Amino acid sequence: MISQPYFIYVERSEAGKNMARYYAMEISETLFGEACLTRTWGRIGSRGQSRLQQFETESEAVDLFLDLMRQKRKRGYGPRRPMGKSV
Repeated sequence: MISQPYFIYVERSEAGKNMARYYAMEISETLFGEACLTRTWGRIGSRGQSRLQQFETESEAVDLFLDLMRQKRKRGYGPRRPMGKSV
């Protein structure tokens, strides 16, 4: 059983490069009680691609979740900005 919800959605946009990407991750539980990390990514506004990865323990899934989150933050991904606001 998953002890707490794990979900993150981040975006990276650079108008000069015509870049508008998103990356989402969630840890859930399979019918057999294993931890499952679901990753979805692509261009903002598209369905994108998904990848599912199963783990025997929740801690293994959380370790990868946190590692991927750190990698995305280094590459410039961050929380969604409100519409019409520029920073």
